[in-house]
Amino acid sequence: MKQAVIGILAHVDAGKTTLAESMLFEAGRIRRRGRVDDGDSHLDTDAIERERGITIFAAQAVLDYADTHIMLVDAPGHVDFSAEAERTLRALDYAILVIGANDGVQGHTETLWRLLERYAVPTFVFVNKVDLEHPGHDALMAELRHRLSEGMVDGARLLTGDAEAVEDAAALDERALDEFLDTGTLAVPTLRRMVGSRGLYPCFFGSALRDRGIAEFLDGISALVEERAWPGDFAARVYRVSRGDRGERLAWLKVTGGTLRAKQVVETSFGTAAEAALQKIDQVRIYDGAKYELEQKAPAGSICAVTGLEGVRPGDALGAEPAGTAPVIAPVLTYTVRPGDTDVHTVFRALRELADEDPMLGVVWNTHLEEIHLQLMGAVQLEVVERVLADRFSLHVTFEPGGILYKETITAPVDGVGHFEPLRHYAEVHLRLEPLPAGGGVQFGTVASTDELDLNWQRLALTNAMERDHLGVLTGAPLTDVRITLTGGRAHPKHTEGGDFRQATYRAIRQGLMEAAATGDVVLLEPWYRFELEVPDGCVGRALADLSRMAAAFEPPAMACEAASIEGRVPASEVQDYALDVAAYTGGRGRLYLEFAGYLPCHDAERVIDEAAYDPEADLPNTPDSVFCAHGAGYTVKWQDVPAAAHVAVDPATFRPWREADADFFGRRDS
Repeated sequence: MKQAVIGILAHVDAGKTTLAESMLFEAGRIRRRGRVDDGDSHLDTDAIERERGITIFAAQAVLDYADTHIMLVDAPGHVDFSAEAERTLRALDYAILVIGANDGVQGHTETLWRLLERYAVPTFVFVNKVDLEHPGHDALMAELRHRLSEGMVDGARLLTGDAEAVEDAAALDERALDEFLDTGTLAVPTLRRMVGSRGLYPCFFGSALRDRGIAEFLDGISALVEERAWPGDFAARVYRVSRGDRGERLAWLKVTGGTLRAKQVVETSFGTAAEAALQKIDQVRIYDGAKYELEQKAPAGSICAVTGLEGVRPGDALGAEPAGTAPVIAPVLTYTVRPGDTDVHTVFRALRELADEDPMLGVVWNTHLEEIHLQLMGAVQLEVVERVLADRFSLHVTFEPGGILYKETITAPVDGVGHFEPLRHYAEVHLRLEPLPAGGGVQFGTVASTDELDLNWQRLALTNAMERDHLGVLTGAPLTDVRITLTGGRAHPKHTEGGDFRQATYRAIRQGLMEAAATGDVVLLEPWYRFELEVPDGCVGRALADLSRMAAAFEPPAMACEAASIEGRVPASEVQDYALDVAAYTGGRGRLYLEFAGYLPCHDAERVIDEAAYDPEADLPNTPDSVFCAHGAGYTVKWQDVPAAAHVAVDPATFRPWREADADFFGRRDS
């Protein structure tokens, strides 16, 4: 029996979970279909999901239909949980994109489609709710082809040999066209190949609630899913981390090679060579909704949850699995946590545990203000965090209104020096900071000579650099898009301890940033969105005025069918509630689509910097100054005088530019 991991994705209220229930019922896996509205659906297993009627956490079920074993993954649909949906994509062999016939293609549908393209996931489309009023089959197919892909073809008609559908499919592929011209039809293996290569997207129509079209849809999936060959060496990827009913840590894996066995020792890597470790798998669980069965092994191509892995996070690779790409979706809002009467450190530990399960949940302790700052996607995610804190940890906290999460970077290379030499301690670190392209995160490496600084000290310095976020010097925002290269340093044979290099490294980074700021080479970044705004032609003037006011960069409007489409980029700080304005001034006929475009220079940096009133020299936990020793006592040297006082002379002219061939690339920290 062939097998496939298939995920279901959709915008909110498209009927994704209802479709999953109908598929399980049709396959005989459940005896009755649950309802999202009734809070008894098979895959919404969390109490918060049942209460809110939305999918928040990816859930798994299994079903057998015809000759196909399907591991079904129900991914979140709300935009605040797009990051969870994106992580789930890495575990999928195929995807089902659900679209409501009454709503058509929504902005979030296009976001999901772009993610499916990015991760090259073959996709089936199910147009749901055809029992409600909709524009008709042909109009819906035209919209799918226009908004998503020309490869959309009616799957039911295609598999029954409808001449027009077969011809439409043949026109998508040269080899298929040759076959069609020779035989007048397309063989099922040809269709499987086209689906698997993302050249063909079979579309099926039905109503999950009324059980219409479900059997035909499962027939289509069973016919068009292709058996995949997997490598023999063990490999797996973590796509989710959660907690079981008894508080045990669960790592959800897609096995991409070999076989995973209970009690097996696997190699884990958390992003750096220093953090690679061997860990033993305890239990292998195959979940079906809220229930699970213990298995002795999980073959390649399957998904499972395991206990025993500590420290792994979603996106981490196990065994021979290569490192993945950085996620597209990132949090853009920051909230201040108000713990009330609860001990702030208890709240911080609880939030760190939640962040361990969700990398898109940023938890930052602001030492200067003694506050917890929470970085996340939106208000609904904030409500979920608040509820989980109450249910799991019995902590009742409040949050101040969210602001924009800014970041900082540099625009030109700069050298930084840090020295830490109080009495009986010694370490000196020299670094080169270089700008990276947008989205590069923070990368770390070394080109220092081992004759000057032993490799173990070099690795210690870089490990210390990677263990925390580094703050910029304009507003104290996190540093990003920077490569930090160790160029030199010195240890003392008697007095150097591990913590000395931590202090010297932190000070070297801050000293370099202060040097860059002095020459105007530090810039403030803010999150931007790519947008597509569709409005009736009578509202174009209002739309253009609004976009100009929001400092958006956009192309001239494209006019078609008494409507205008405007595309461009806009600061996230300016567009947060604009979708409501669009709906109001267009009478509900307008549409705003937003997609995270990354961090770009802030459009009103001067105002933000003035309001922050950040003094980098007064931020003592992140000081750019160094400590030297004379006459048996330590003394502070201001950052601008550190290079002249340093004990190691590193000539910037002799610095070897970064090359993968001769540099020891140590790791990266996505930010």
